[in-house]
Amino acid sequence: MIIIGIDPGTATTGYAIIQTKNRYEKPKVLDFGCIITTTADSAGQRLKIIHTEVNKLIKHHKPDLISVESLYFFKNLKTAMPVSQAKGVILLSAAKENIPILEFTPLQVKMTVVGYGKAEKKQVQEMTKQLLDLSAFDLKEKDRKRDDAADALGIALCAHLKAPMER
Repeated sequence: MIIIGIDPGTATTGYAIIQTKNRYEKPKVLDFGCIITTTADSAGQRLKIIHTEVNKLIKHHKPDLISVESLYFFKNLKTAMPVSQAKGVILLSAAKENIPILEFTPLQVKMTVVGYGKAEKKQVQEMTKQLLDLSAFDLKEKDRKRDDAADALGIALCAHLKAPMER
């Protein structure tokens, strides 16, 4: 089973692709990184870039499942709306290819990966590193160092551990 985990955002969308044989084996990381847009792009252009890049990931990796972080609260409506729009184009990409989608809140990811819903971001990242073999990747590469890429790994891992799987 191939799972794409996505942490949506308009400036930076994190993604991670993992492959798993069953729930009990360590998943193999196929790729992870970020889709970056700039403030020079219009809102529509940013969404188009995200849509195009997610479609490329889907076409290349042919996932069985896409896992997306769900926006469950927001401090700033200005931020929540664009993130929701980015999530919408991601969901559209998955729906066009009939790929099942799972959504997880940050709390659910923390509970699943660390076992504690109030875990710090660094704790989630450290546990994700322990549960996934990242030795084949240059972790100093700037797009792989971003929190969004790390969050996407956690979201993909959450789907691996939580998804109902016929294996």
